[in-house]
Amino acid sequence: MSQLTYEPKAQITLINPNDQRVLSGELSRYLVVSAVALGVDVGLLSLLTLGFGAHYLIANPVAFAFGAVAAYLGSIHWAFRNRKLSNRSMELLIFVAIGIGGLAVNESVLWLGIEVAALSLIIAKIGAAATSFVFNFVVRKIILFTT
Repeated sequence: MSQLTYEPKAQITLINPNDQRVLSGELSRYLVVSAVALGVDVGLLSLLTLGFGAHYLIANPVAFAFGAVAAYLGSIHWAFRNRKLSNRSMELLIFVAIGIGGLAVNESVLWLGIEVAALSLIIAKIGAAATSFVFNFVVRKIILFTT
């Protein structure tokens, strides 16, 4: 009769613990950068719509663009440590292209929040910002920044 023995298998990790810490730090810093960008975005949106009477779907892209500039500067100077592209012009172009995708998400959620769910501008904008934050972080991390 043979004797059965248990040999533990090698542990498989999908994410290197060091990469996990880097990702966690980047996410935390990107969250701070995004909060600043959101302040710029919401502040300008409020000024344009409430102060100047602009339609929210016209004012939103303008405000979003200014917030995106704040997000770009914060991302390249603080949030992400490693960049995939050495060509800074190409990096900015791709960052803006991703931002346009984020703007499409943002405008859609904003419109749904106001026109369908009858939310206030600021509440709808917070939902739109949260949704586009996730989109922008994931896509920018995958395409532009490494761990």
